Amino acid sequence: TALKVQLDTKLFGQHLAKDVVLKAVMGFSNNPSPKKPLTLSLHGWAGTGKNFLSQILAEHVHRAGLRSKFVHLFLSTLHFPHHDQLKLYKEQLQNWIRGNVSACPHSVFIFDEMDKMHPGLIDAIKPFLDYYEQVDGVSYRKAIFIFLSNAGGDLINKAALDFWTSGKQREEIQLKDLEPILSVGVFNNKNSGLWHSSLIDRNLIDYFVPFLPLEHKHVKMCIRAEMKARGYAVDEKIVQAVADEMTFFPKEQKIYSDKGCKTVQAKLDIHEDV
Repeated sequence: TALKVQLDTKLFGQHLAKDVVLKAVMGFSNNPSPKKPLTLSLHGWAGTGKNFLSQILAEHVHRAGLRSKFVHLFLSTLHFPHHDQLKLYKEQLQNWIRGNVSACPHSVFIFDEMDKMHPGLIDAIKPFLDYYEQVDGVSYRKAIFIFLSNAGGDLINKAALDFWTSGKQREEIQLKDLEPILSVGVFNNKNSGLWHSSLIDRNLIDYFVPFLPLEHKHVKMCIRAEMKARGYAVDEKIVQAVADEMTFFPKEQKIYSDKGCKTVQAKLDIHEDV
């Protein structure tokens, strides 16, 4: 219930992601002997809540969240910057994961910027995600792996816009409307980090989780939440002023925020003196 409350009060405009992740995590947590680690691949444009959700999830498993020594965040551009070092990165990644799961079976691994990762690098961890009881004497079945990627964001945005154009409610979009095009799109996208990946081939990713583009009302929710977090009283004039400074697409209709809620904090700083 704690995870549900967190998602309900902090993650805006993502009914699909909320629903899928909640069910996946609850099912996994309540299973005394899972057959494989939980593997989630989160997709959508920047600022839609992928990082935010993975942090909430990490805190659900380990109270200290990203500060816990059992939660590991990898950034492609920081940890795997050189294309010619692929063999070395693969070895380092395998050793790092093996060592940490040996120390704590409930380790959480978050891979951010998957779309900037070298194709083939992520396949190095395939043995850990598969249905093996043990690999070299270590069981990985209670670990959680989360991939974050902007890849597939355009497909999700197009589907959301199609729903809007046909007069359907955003909340009517279901996972089955997006997951098939997402897994195929990511598999065939050279800049997805999962290009022709055996993880997709072998169905080792449990869920492809789509993050929808955020509308005006969701951006305003983010602004109000940020104001409350700073201890301010919520002033709707400021909420409107900050929202007006954001850019929206498509050009004509201006329905969805270009950067999601990513620039809300910076924009609010400018209005702090108000």
